[in-house]
Amino acid sequence: MSAISVERVLDVCGALLAADQQDMVWGHAGVRDPDGRGVWIKRSGVAFDELTAADVHLVGWDGTLVEGEGRPHIESFIHLEIMRVRPDVTTSIHSHPAAVNAFSALDEPLRAISHEGVLFVDPQIPRSPLSGDLIADSSRGAALAAALGQARACLMPRHGLVAVGADDAAATMTAVLLDRACALHLAARAAGDIRSYSDSEEIIAKTAHVWPKSQLDAGYDYLLRKAGRRA
Repeated sequence: MSAISVERVLDVCGALLAADQQDMVWGHAGVRDPDGRGVWIKRSGVAFDELTAADVHLVGWDGTLVEGEGRPHIESFIHLEIMRVRPDVTTSIHSHPAAVNAFSALDEPLRAISHEGVLFVDPQIPRSPLSGDLIADSSRGAALAAALGQARACLMPRHGLVAVGADDAAATMTAVLLDRACALHLAARAAGDIRSYSDSEEIIAKTAHVWPKSQLDAGYDYLLRKAGRRA
């Protein structure tokens, strides 16, 4: 078993827990196997806050168990099909934040009314055209991967989000920041029309100044400390 890969899954799930993205036993993170055998992911039926190393296993590209114990997650195809077509992605996340689902139901553009939003609006974050049902086979996983394209995240209306990154920090912070951006949009929208938000010029500047890799790493490190995964 790849101890490093297992620890990475535990770290990402712990960070998502610290960011309030646990949905009972649902939601998961995938880490690409360094030897190309598939994706490391938590087994079905366990929550982020009860996860141990024994609950993390390797699922092969065909969705079958390669290493470890437990039943492969039915939605492992989310991670497998994204990583099959995105060699740049080493970490992927699927979670069900309430704010993301509520925002997706509005079917309107996300506005960058805060630092968080600038990562998702120019171009607008893609939306999966799939039904809100589970991604339980390779064909639905491939369709989700196609909807994601080269973006950092994709809305899954009635089903949550998928976020990806070249490393654990990028993927995790993408999921966290998208959740926060949607929550802020909803809060402003509840008070009336949104009148002030970043334009294209400001989005370019803020993306460079506010969200360089160092800041994504800093946010992720904080979540790991909050989760007790780092001293």
